[in-house]
Amino acid sequence: MIKLYHGSNMKVLIPDLLHSKPFKDFGRGFYLSADKQQALDMAFQKVKQTQTGKAEVSEFLFDETIMNSGDLRILNFPDYCEEWALFVLKNRDVKEKQPVHDYDIVYGPIADDGVTYQLRRYQGGVISLSRLIEELKYAKGITFQYFFGSERALQKHTAL
Repeated sequence: MIKLYHGSNMKVLIPDLLHSKPFKDFGRGFYLSADKQQALDMAFQKVKQTQTGKAEVSEFLFDETIMNSGDLRILNFPDYCEEWALFVLKNRDVKEKQPVHDYDIVYGPIADDGVTYQLRRYQGGVISLSRLIEELKYAKGITFQYFFGSERALQKHTAL
């Protein structure tokens, strides 16, 4: 079991996909990180964006063996790569019909907040795909996230 964290402007005991926002790195879903500081940073960002609540980090236990069990549709990006960049861009693109995939869980690096700007530059031919990958790397260093995009996936972790 691994401890994962979710940062928000409120404590989350029972994740709810209905409150998830579209056009995130891996689509509309519930996001967790093994990095508590990254979750806390996200919590402060959420408070700043919404001007409501207070920064809260909710903790969950997750059995990582599920990632290899074959029970769920899982996509794994162990590092920044072209496939990861194109996947993030497709999920972040407001012109794309959502959802763009049917994975239950996606694991991979967090993209930097400048995704929309970089997407326009890439689509306009201003930067290459390899440059896009460099631009999307998270400014604070590589941090990974777990995306839970289905009710089946949400049942695979437990709130603490």
